[in-house]
Order: sequence, then C-alpha cells, then structure tokens
Amino acid sequence: MIKSMFSAVTGLKSHQTMMDVIGNNIANVNTAGFTASRVLFKDMYYQTLSAASEATDDLGGTNPMQLGYGVAVGSIQVTNSRSGYQQTARTLDLYIAGDGYFVIADGNGTKFTRVGAFDFDAEGNLVDANGNFVYGLKKNAAGKWVLGDPIKVDDLEDYVDITIDQAGVIKGKDINDGQIKELGRVAMAVFNNPAGLSQEGGLYLTETENSGAPVYTGAGDGLAGPLLSGALEMSNVDLSKEFTDMIVAQRGFQANSRVITTSDQILEELINLKR
Repeated sequence: MIKSMFSAVTGLKSHQTMMDVIGNNIANVNTAGFTASRVLFKDMYYQTLSAASEATDDLGGTNPMQLGYGVAVGSIQVTNSRSGYQQTARTLDLYIAGDGYFVIADGNGTKFTRVGAFDFDAEGNLVDANGNFVYGLKKNAAGKWVLGDPIKVDDLEDYVDITIDQAGVIKGKDINDGQIKELGRVAMAVFNNPAGLSQEGGLYLTETENSGAPVYTGAGDGLAGPLLSGALEMSNVDLSKEFTDMIVAQRGFQANSRVITTSDQILEELINLKR
C-alpha cells in the first residue's frame, strides 16, 4: 500500500482532535472562569532510507535521506491568559485580580477553581455554586496565615451588611451590638506551574505531579492577586482566533482527505495495469 495514505490518516485524526478542542473552546465562550486550550502537532517517526556520511578526500559528505510517517498530537495546552471580569453586583461573587485559585472541598478531596460564585447555606457554611465548601485561613501559633477549615459563620442570622474585602476577609455588622466583626478569611492557593493542573470539569482543577504542590496564602499576599467583590472572571476564549483556527483545521482536514483520494486513484491506476 502507498505510505502517503497512512500518513494522511494520521493527519485526519490530528485535525479532528484540533476541531474537538476548538469546539469545546467555542462552547464555553460564556462560561465564567473558563480557560481555552490549544493543540500543538508533532511529526511522527521516520524511516531512514540513507544515513548521513562524512566527507572524504574523494567525496563530499551527504545528508540523511528520511521518509516521514505522518503527524500526531504533540500536546493540548491550557492558555492561562487572564481575561476581564463581568460585574454581577453580588457581594459574594469574587474575581481574582491576578494569580491564584480558591480552595474547595467537595467530599472527594481538595480542588481548586478561579470561579468565586459563593453563597452561605442555611447552616452558615460558605459554599460555591455546586454546594461544595470553601476553605478559609487561620493563624497558627506564630501568627502566620495557614490553611484552616472550611469557612462557617455561626449564628449567621445575627449579621447584616456582609462584605468581602480585597484580602478576602469576610466582615459583617453584628445586629446585637452594631459592631463590624471579622467572620473569616478566604484561602487562596498558588502553584509553580498552573498549566500543569488537571481539569476535572465543573471548572475544578486538581493538583498533579507537574503542577507542584499548592502554596496556601491570602489574597494580595505573596503571589496571589487581590479579590474584587461583585464580579466574576470571564472566559478567555477569543472567538476571532477560534474561528481562524477552525478554518485552518478544516483546510488541513480537506488537504489530508485529498491525499487519500489521490493515493486511491494511484492504486486504481496500478490495478488497471493488469487489464
């Protein structure tokens, strides 16, 4: 069989994967906190028809002669560029103006997210849109902020005018004495390699060996950005880029299809030689 046909098949598969990624990006163009992905291709292995040779007194050197066997998906990378925010006017909606992730407990372990769509449940627990607990910070014996338990405000009905400042500190006015009191502080996590986090769906991310261990801190401290209350992070999908990439993927798919068609015609001509 003609090798070009098999090479073109790898091209079809790779461009189909590219279209799958583009389709997912476009589908999430209005998903808060969504980060788009991109596909990078790589050439596959080669058959060496003639090895390189060095120059001699009688003959110059020659370059290797190799035949490629197609293309494969080299990587699917998350583009962690930051987009803007959309105003929501909800005090408990939080936008991270910089690096960092909120720390979430969903019953199966610790997860991380950029989407701060929070609320208090009937028991005073701070939860996200899926009802999962939001971790807070506490001070250790040395007076440093460390990861604490999920945030819970006892007697939540005793507080009004609840706010969250840039440092993630939750404050409320006590209706009993009229004093402003601190009710907790939202925890943040930063990673050496955020692109190494594993996407788990629901806009949750989990730690991997290549992301590095999370470093827990407060908003505005260290590498974590400050928080903006009343806003949510927008999707970073660039529709103009996605549509351009879609055209590129479509043309690549069509070109590889044409290679298969042409290879089939060549085979047909070879078969017709027998007639």
